[in-house]
Amino acid sequence: MVLNALRAPLAWTELPDPIPGPGEVRVAIAACGVCRTDLHVVDGELPATPLPIIPGHEIVGRIDALGPGVTAPPIGTRVGVPWLGHTCGTCPYCQAGRENLCDHPRFTGYTRDGGYATACLADARFALPLPEAGDATALAPLLCAGLIGWRSLVIAGDAPRLGLYGFGAAAHIVAQVGLWQGREIYAFTRPGDAASQAFARSLGATWAGDADAVPPQPLDAAIIYAAAGELVPAALRAVRKGARVVCAGIHMSDIPSFPYALLWEERELVSVANLTRQDGIDFLRVAVAAGVTTHVTSYPLAAANAALDDLRHGRFDGAAVLVTDAVPAPHVTPGPRRRAPR
Repeated sequence: MVLNALRAPLAWTELPDPIPGPGEVRVAIAACGVCRTDLHVVDGELPATPLPIIPGHEIVGRIDALGPGVTAPPIGTRVGVPWLGHTCGTCPYCQAGRENLCDHPRFTGYTRDGGYATACLADARFALPLPEAGDATALAPLLCAGLIGWRSLVIAGDAPRLGLYGFGAAAHIVAQVGLWQGREIYAFTRPGDAASQAFARSLGATWAGDADAVPPQPLDAAIIYAAAGELVPAALRAVRKGARVVCAGIHMSDIPSFPYALLWEERELVSVANLTRQDGIDFLRVAVAAGVTTHVTSYPLAAANAALDDLRHGRFDGAAVLVTDAVPAPHVTPGPRRRAPR
């Protein structure tokens, strides 16, 4: 499913199987999650999107071809391919163990073709081995909603009372991990979204309410997953002195002006950028220990546009996932032979 023009529907396109280059592997895709970042790509909200591009960065599949110089992971390995698809390894951030801030990164489904397809190429270093247990559809949301959720949870610190703004794919995973860690979870949803609030309570949230509501007691930290800048003042208003508010998205609408009093008393406002391979190793271990269960709505690959539209309008709880065992769309666009963006 190819994005040929920003803010346009994806087009079902027949392409030859990609050939892995040096340092790359080819992954036969079983499932790919549908992430809000994919909406930002499609809607042109991220800079310099190369077109055409195949979106998708929550990929679960198996390696079926190795490029020159690649010996591991071997063919047949079940892997996950996340958002951060390549780093240079030489810039000051990479050298300092902060590859999520690499000066020369490449991103799956944004600057290199992603997982809304039956196969993709991946940097062998960023093909994360996955356990054999578990359905591919259930595992897919862990590759971004889970990984970014985990990184944001770590940055939020040891907060006994944790607020989650935007109770979607990431928050429903983080809530389970937070509860397993012994935290209280406070869920904030779109005003009047009774279904999402009931979903949060069913997972064990102590409280669930509208995003503009004040929780029954001050929070020790808050994480904002919704791409709505107006939630920043709301979250600062909801946390106690010395607390931290984490903005976990890659894109957010403008943050409105707010009185300094909301930030004073050593409240902190920080952002999360991308992830590291170590995040993947740490989170996948925690996800198993915590018994994380993803709540998934699945779509055939050809229905990617419907999945994106349902995500945009909040028509499901949890996460959406595309599966590749679908009947091809009735109108097929032949695609030119081309190399994936590097």
